[in-house]
Parts: sequence; C-alpha cells; structure tokens
Amino acid sequence: MRHLIPDILKPYLRSLRKLYYMMVYVRAPKSAAYYCPVCNVGLRRWVIITWEDTVCCLCSSSERNRLAWWFLERRTPLFDGKQRKMLHIAPEEQFVNRLSAAVGPGYITADLLAPRVMVHMDITKIQYGDNFFDVIFCSHVLEHVPNDRLAIKELGRVLKPGGFAVIQVPIVADTTFEDPSIIDPRERLRLFGQEDHVRVYGPDFIIRLKDAGLNVQKISASDFLGPEEIARGHLTKLSGDIFYCTK
Repeated sequence: MRHLIPDILKPYLRSLRKLYYMMVYVRAPKSAAYYCPVCNVGLRRWVIITWEDTVCCLCSSSERNRLAWWFLERRTPLFDGKQRKMLHIAPEEQFVNRLSAAVGPGYITADLLAPRVMVHMDITKIQYGDNFFDVIFCSHVLEHVPNDRLAIKELGRVLKPGGFAVIQVPIVADTTFEDPSIIDPRERLRLFGQEDHVRVYGPDFIIRLKDAGLNVQKISASDFLGPEEIARGHLTKLSGDIFYCTK
C-alpha cells in the first residue's frame, strides 16, 4: 500500500506517525522503562525490526547507533564546546544536526552516492590532505567497500595526530571472509548477510586497523556503561563494539 501513497502526502503521514508514537510510547526519561540517548527521550517500548534489531520510535536509532552516541558523549571530548574538523562518513540522519552543532563549521558529511551530504567522496580516495581531521566517524561502511584496506589507510592518512576515529563494523564471523569474485546479490546475501556487503568480518578486523598504522582500542558497552543503562538502552550483541583509533 505504501507505494500507492502520493509523495506529497508522505511527510504529513510521517508527522502523524511521529505524533502517535509520542502520545503512545514516549515518557519522561527518568520514569520510563527504556531510554534513547540519541533523542534523549524515555520510552515505553521499542519498535522491533524483525530483520535487524530494535529502534527508537522517534529517531529510528538502532542499537549500534545508541552505543555509538553514548560513547561519543561519555568517552570523547566531542561536546566540550571546542570547534573541530570532523568527517562523518555515510552520516546517520539522527546524528547530523547534533554533531554539527557540537563540532561547528568544520563538520563535514560525506558519501559516495547519497544525495544529502556535503561532499561526494570515494573513501579509498579521500580528497583531503594529510592530517586534516580531528575526528572521523565511520559506522557500518567498510563491509561495503571492496578495498577496505585502502579505505582504512586513507582514514589514517587524513586523521590528525592527537585526533581520533570511531569505527564500527559488524563482527559476525570467527575470521574475516571475503571473495571478490562473488558479485551476485543473492550469493552476497547468503554468504555476507546483505546484498551489498562484500565480506563478513571476524575479530581479526582489528589487525586491518593496526596494519594501517592506527592504535586501536576495542570497546564494548559494558566497558563504560552500567547494567541498568545497557538494559534501558536495549544494547545487546547486535550493538557490536566500538573500535577507537588514534595515531
């Protein structure tokens, strides 16, 4: 039925749906059973996505989004009021306005094809100079990139000494598996979990980061959040880990 709705009406329907969710699901943060740190609201329940995980009914943040946002707030200086140069690759819509306000005019969103970004960029050929960015945020991108080693090397090249990169990828295998000859979407879905994925990562992903000259810390939710917060934010194994990189 969705494809029968005229485009002109879709924004109004989204607004009505959001109003409905606010009336039914949203509660004061302190008294609610659940909490979304991305949009800072309390919730009665999450929206369950059968093919992935739970999302916030207001901002659509996934488990990995909520983990990343908490990490940026709690474990980085990103919100200390200082202006920085930040590269946000394949930007999450929920983050853009708040990160732009925190970082200032040096905040740049980039993607290869997406229309609503500031610059179009091939992550394996980043068009900025060495040591250019104070901060890089790159979540669930590298599993789509055929030459991820070159992409990681480029991220390291443009990252300033003293800066940091926050990288997330799905770790779903015992060891990383890729085969460039597999181009059929159905085979990629079967082997890699999604039609546009080109590999599955294992814990050895950290070696690829280190091979590019990055210092890496793997950080899970339990490393900086208490059990109550993890439960209220509904962070499970699907939220994954943070790879915090410096050089």
